[in-house]
Amino acid sequence: MIRWLKSLFSSPSPNEFLEKEPIILDVRSASEYRAGHIRGSRHIPLDQLRGKIEEVRKWGKPVLTCCATGRRSGIAAGQLKSAGIEAMNGGGWRQLDKRIQEYKKKE
Repeated sequence: MIRWLKSLFSSPSPNEFLEKEPIILDVRSASEYRAGHIRGSRHIPLDQLRGKIEEVRKWGKPVLTCCATGRRSGIAAGQLKSAGIEAMNGGGWRQLDKRIQEYKKKE
């Protein structure tokens, strides 16, 4: 019972979320994405995300959002969660990329 209650009020750590093998979704502008991004990430600019929720749902996987600083990715994660999609804000893409590389080394 206590474990169930904790699950209602706590979020997984970034590493726990990475264990779910999420799709990385970069919500920066096209020019920002072209200038550098996480290898294998998908790109939907934040201003287009609401119109592509069903596309994201079809991916059938949890989504880890990223942007330059974490502000836009936080908004994106909120939009996805509101649509019933499991999502987490991964913050800035460079820091997230480092976290992913560290996680992969531990596997």
